[in-house]
Amino acid sequence: MPNKRRNRGNKNKEDTMTPRNDKDTQIQDYEDDKIEKMQEADLKKLIRTLRSSQKQILKLQKSLMDKLENLSRENEILSRNQNEMKQRVEYEIVIVMRNHNEMKTSIDQMTNTLESLKNRMGEAEERISDLEDREQERIQSDQRKEEEIRNLKNIVGNLQDTIKKLNIQVLGVPEGMEREKGLEGLFSEIPAENFPGLEKDRDILVQEAHRTPSKHDQKRSSPQHVVIKLTTVKQKEKILKCAREKRQITLRGSPIRLTADFSSETLQARREWRDIAQVLREKNCHPRILYPAKLSFVNGGERKTFHSTGLFKRFVKALKGRLRHQYNSTGGLQYSTLRNRQINRTEDQQGDSRFK
Repeated sequence: MPNKRRNRGNKNKEDTMTPRNDKDTQIQDYEDDKIEKMQEADLKKLIRTLRSSQKQILKLQKSLMDKLENLSRENEILSRNQNEMKQRVEYEIVIVMRNHNEMKTSIDQMTNTLESLKNRMGEAEERISDLEDREQERIQSDQRKEEEIRNLKNIVGNLQDTIKKLNIQVLGVPEGMEREKGLEGLFSEIPAENFPGLEKDRDILVQEAHRTPSKHDQKRSSPQHVVIKLTTVKQKEKILKCAREKRQITLRGSPIRLTADFSSETLQARREWRDIAQVLREKNCHPRILYPAKLSFVNGGERKTFHSTGLFKRFVKALKGRLRHQYNSTGGLQYSTLRNRQINRTEDQQGDSRFK
């Protein structure tokens, strides 16, 4: 409306300034009305457009304000979180530094402990080394003592065997049989009863006779042995040879046995040779247990003599090694050749049977 009034006012001014023409005035009025109508429509459209734009601007402003509020809230939250993170990081840094200091202290303590342990280990190794040296010296000393004891036992055994070299043991003589004639007179009946050829031999003389052990054991079922000491070794060997040849010896009808008198060590050594001698006897090696405790046998036409079972076992081990080597070099090859021939012959026979 204000615009219309302005336009009309402008028209009035123009009318007053210019002279009027009727035709021109009608045409001008028509055009003015048309222009006014067009301007009013455009103004309405413009107003609607402005109002819609204003609404959109308001909406946009509102959304921007909302976004700004959201951003401000998020910024506050971020700043708050940042502060919390900063505080937490500072707290963690404090804890880490404290732990670092504690770890450093612990490492220093452990280092000191390790150093002390190393020193103690060094001292312990020195003590252990000293103890090992002492132990080695003790072992060597014990070995020397054992060797000396073995040597002393051998010396004592040899002395006993030397003392007993003239002795003969009579086993199985009943208790109390010697009451009439004594043990010496009783022994003189043995050659007369078993060895007529030795009855008149005046060289056989008895130095002394006694039973052993000296104290009678009530639990012992067999009678005590009788030990006869002769004057010469020749007499003893003669009687024992006759006893080996006759094998069955009697005294007043009772069976007895004559053996050489040895020390306990020599008897144990002779017992160890018995099983070995039996095996060698089965192999026709003609073994003999010599005085005091030696083994003699024939091997490959040559007579071998061993003083201990250890030496004999080493000899047997070396002999087995040589025999195994000979078998591998000759016998094993021959055996494998014969075996291959038998296998080939069997396969040929099987092939012929299949062909038929």
